[in-house]
Amino acid sequence: MLQQPGVASLFGSHGRGIVVRAVRGLLDEARARAATGDASDSEALRSDPAPLVSRRLEAEHGHSLVRVINATGVVVHTNLGRAPLSPEAARRVAEVAGSYSNLEYDLAEGGRGQREAHAEDRLRRLLEAEGSVVVNNCAAAVLLAVNTFAEGREVLVSRGELVEIGGSFRIPDVLRKGGARLVEVGTTNKTRVSDYRDAIGPQTALVLKVHRSNFEVTGFTEEAARAELAELCRERSLPLVEDLGSGLLAPPHPMLAAEPTARACLAEGVGLVAMSGDKLLGGPQAGIVAGRSELCDAMRRNPLYRALRVDKMTLAALDVVLGDHDAGRAAEGVPVLRMLKASKEELRRRAEALADALAAAAPGFRFEPGPGRSAVGGGAAPTVELPTWLVAATHPSIGADKLAAALRAAKPPIVARVGEDRVLLDPRTLLPEDEPLVVSAFRRLAGESP
Repeated sequence: MLQQPGVASLFGSHGRGIVVRAVRGLLDEARARAATGDASDSEALRSDPAPLVSRRLEAEHGHSLVRVINATGVVVHTNLGRAPLSPEAARRVAEVAGSYSNLEYDLAEGGRGQREAHAEDRLRRLLEAEGSVVVNNCAAAVLLAVNTFAEGREVLVSRGELVEIGGSFRIPDVLRKGGARLVEVGTTNKTRVSDYRDAIGPQTALVLKVHRSNFEVTGFTEEAARAELAELCRERSLPLVEDLGSGLLAPPHPMLAAEPTARACLAEGVGLVAMSGDKLLGGPQAGIVAGRSELCDAMRRNPLYRALRVDKMTLAALDVVLGDHDAGRAAEGVPVLRMLKASKEELRRRAEALADALAAAAPGFRFEPGPGRSAVGGGAAPTVELPTWLVAATHPSIGADKLAAALRAAKPPIVARVGEDRVLLDPRTLLPEDEPLVVSAFRRLAGESP
């Protein structure tokens, strides 16, 4: 088998040892099936083994992390990598990753520099903050703040803010790992400033406010005003830290106007705000802390900071995204914000054009444009449904679940929603280069369908 020209040609791209292992695996499986009376694999290996070997090599040694087309309409889709970077940010990452850089080198002085200098000036200007710290995600930012200011002591958190984020990570668990003791304040639906005041004691080291970014409490509710809570913390000389999560700098859509911004929280007296870089900021995965300089400096002096800090590629991408925000071009330059601000009329035109292109490319399928709803996703604005237009795809002999699975098997994979036995494609989350690939995938499926 190794002497077959098609198999031998795979040595150059995969290496002889890897090809040998693939061939041995195929032979072992063929022998096992032949022992049960199934000789189909044996016949295929005798006649033309190269395609079987090639498919096995691709399955076993191909990249497991691949590009995916997001047709779900969920803009900040955590399972699909949250915010896609702009082409300029991706180019900057590749440039910095493929060469040496001044990550911790001061070019003017010719000596050691600080890696966070590459983000701090822009963050201070954008958020009107005295200082900033960048770590690898928002949970790490909260962990570092808790460990810095409250290790071995107490942290006050409202019972209505003891949230669980994706992947079963819970605020109480983060506090425990930070070395602090949780003190629950108020009730699930009502927490007043007086509840915090009554809970403060000699062991209180920190007040933590957590934005309910992935759920909403309605009805008979009350929440301590941020400014009043900040005033209480100033009176008692306690740092007030807010886990804001979403990282919103300015609402890209009127329906997001109620989502708090980092700058507004700091203006109301919060000592430190922690937020994600890859949600509504539209950048790479990162945990951004901004606020009072003495608090930021203390976090940076914590030995834990070195374990949580970000690398050069994250800083390169963050620099581009913050630059877009700073220059006022984020609404067009940052993909997540561009998707969020897309109007229903624009999406209707795109859906109709996509439906026409798909119908021409994939006879036998039916494509119907119609109104629908998109979601912000990513632990932000949980009750906001953005009006959109969808393309519903159906086939008389292929069920919706089977069609969705076939799209996920395409190259690149296409992830779509399924509803009412139809595959739903939302153009809101399709990047400019995605639509021709969706059309090509359906063209191939049309050629394969009976």
